[in-house]
Amino acid sequence: MRTAHATTTLVIDGDRRILIDPSLPAVALAARLNERTGLAPSDVTDIFCTTLRPVHRRSVEAFEKANWWTSQIELESYSRNIENLLDSADRLSPEDASLLRSEQKLIGRFSPAPDSFSKGISLYPLAGPSEGSAGLLLTPTTATIIIAGDAAITRDHIQRGQVWQGCSDTQEALESLSDLLEIADVIIPGHDNLLLSPQRFL
Repeated sequence: MRTAHATTTLVIDGDRRILIDPSLPAVALAARLNERTGLAPSDVTDIFCTTLRPVHRRSVEAFEKANWWTSQIELESYSRNIENLLDSADRLSPEDASLLRSEQKLIGRFSPAPDSFSKGISLYPLAGPSEGSAGLLLTPTTATIIIAGDAAITRDHIQRGQVWQGCSDTQEALESLSDLLEIADVIIPGHDNLLLSPQRFL
């Protein structure tokens, strides 16, 4: 059993501080961020969510000054799902409809992520876990690093070549996992600590 928190990663490139998947509750994440880096939420310039599943953005509202990003496909897909649910509002309770409208407003703060955040930080599509899930490809001089989100959910899944059972498209997810294993030297899973790619360091 694992606590339902996603892995949160901070990438610093010059003046840009990108926090990926702010999953812990806001108070806990602010404390952890300060403990590990000396930064406050107001110092974060960008939030990137590998997916819009709520566990991957639990404390996003604590980063009001940051730009919020996710992949365009993920943003369109998630927004469309909310709209479809609201279109059937006659079958929703007033409380549920209100929650969906709040969710729609929150998701409206996100923008489609650029193909590249900087020379060494690129968007890396990893469809399958959700329709538009995507990670980030980091290319420092020493290694190729992929922040994989739920495309590589834990160390055990990676070592066994397995994908998350809740994937929206299992075949696409398997292809995404295979692809990132071929490219990455280091993998940061969606719900585990970083590891060396088993295909590159046998």
